[in-house]
Order: sequence, then structure tokens, then C-alpha cells
Amino acid sequence: MGSVCIEIIEGNPHLRSLLGWHLQQLEYRVHQAASIYQAREVFLSHQPTLVILDADLPDGDGIEFCRWLHRQQQPLILMLSARNSEADIVAGLKAGADDYLSKPFGMQEFLARVEALIRRKRTPTAPAYLDYGTLQIDLVQRRVRFQGEFIDLTPQEFSLLYVLAQAGGVPLSRSELLRRAWPDAIDNPRTIDTHVLSLRKKVELDPRQPNLIQTIRNVGYRFNMEILNTNISQSQTTKLARERFNNQRSTLSSSQV
Repeated sequence: MGSVCIEIIEGNPHLRSLLGWHLQQLEYRVHQAASIYQAREVFLSHQPTLVILDADLPDGDGIEFCRWLHRQQQPLILMLSARNSEADIVAGLKAGADDYLSKPFGMQEFLARVEALIRRKRTPTAPAYLDYGTLQIDLVQRRVRFQGEFIDLTPQEFSLLYVLAQAGGVPLSRSELLRRAWPDAIDNPRTIDTHVLSLRKKVELDPRQPNLIQTIRNVGYRFNMEILNTNISQSQTTKLARERFNNQRSTLSSSQV
């Protein structure tokens, strides 16, 4: 069991520690988080096989976070909740949970459910397609569609966009982006700035005032997930399409000179 990684996301510190201790006795590798913010960081860093998720977290809705988890590498999810009505259980399962355990519960039942889920574990496969509303990323053909249009990206721009989007709005430092998005080790973190500038020219309505790829001062960059589900007016969409067409025409004209 030592190769199986489990993340516990639980707002109650005593219950979180107790669950972690019992799982460690069974030789699972355990990482803990007390909030959604911490949970995202832990998940992205360790890619756990199983996530034990409290439905009632101090800084957000566990059901919504369950949906986010399900869109990632599709880990197994065991949801814990003091809500035990049929409607609550159905909502948790529909959000992507593989099992639902109502509080209070016995430790032996909890461990049995964990072991049953682990037995169901399939060989992990990378997702072929990520859908973030108005942004779709095809990982097989390495194509990106944004606001209904396919965007022509270089291989490095594609990798950078994918890493930023997969972080789910969590700010990433330049060093972290280099580690995740670049195939080879690069010593100059400012390389990120050049590629972000190029990427913004292709996906921002106004690259001079970017609102999709945001700069976080003294940190790095974050992907503004909230804007992906925001409806843009037809005039904005037309403007974006026209600007891209003009840019492509200028590129072709320059290459023919």
C-alpha cells in the first residue's frame, strides 16, 4: 500500500489527524489539507490516487471542489459529510464522488470503504480532453479552442497554457512553471515572461490589459478561471476574430516579401 497516495481534505483538525493516523498505520502515503486553497496545492503537487473530501469546508463548497477534482486526473473521491439526506448524497455522487460516507461514522467502516475504493483503482490514464467552458484543450492533437475558435499555438505555448489552466486558478511562480511546462531545465525564469507575452497576444481580447492570464505581483502568473464562463458580447467576439485575422494576414504578407 506504500505506493498509494491519499489526500485528506477535512476542516476538523482532530478528525483530520485521526483519519491520517489510521491510514498511515495501513502504510498509505497521506497528505492533509484544511481548506480548498491548501487542497488544490496538495493535489497538484502529489496527484493522489484517492481524495477524502469533507463536503463542508471553511473556505468554499466541497461539492464544487469535487467537480473540479473530477475534471482533473479523475482520482477516486470519498466524500464525508454531516448531511445525510438522499438529496445530499445524490448531489455528492453526481458531482463526481465515488462513495459517500455520512458523519458520524465508525473507523472500521471508514477504512473498509477506503480499501474497497483502492481495490477499484484502475491504471491511471492521462485525460485526452480538458473542458473549461469557453476553453477546450485537446491533449491528443495538442489543439486549443477558445471562445469558439481554434488558436494556433507553438508547442511551448501549448504546454504553458495547459499547466496554467490545470492549476485551476492557483498562482504559479516562474520557477514552478519552468519545472512543469518546459521539457529541459532552464536557469532563466524570465523566459516565462516572453512566452506569456506571446500567449497573451493570441488569447486576450486586449493583451495590454490581460484578464485571462493574470500577473500576480511577487509570485508569478495565474489563470483566471472565472472569466471562462463569462459571456462575452458578440461585438467583443467579432473584434477578437477580426484582430486575429488581421494578425494572420500581416504574418503572411511579411513572409511573402
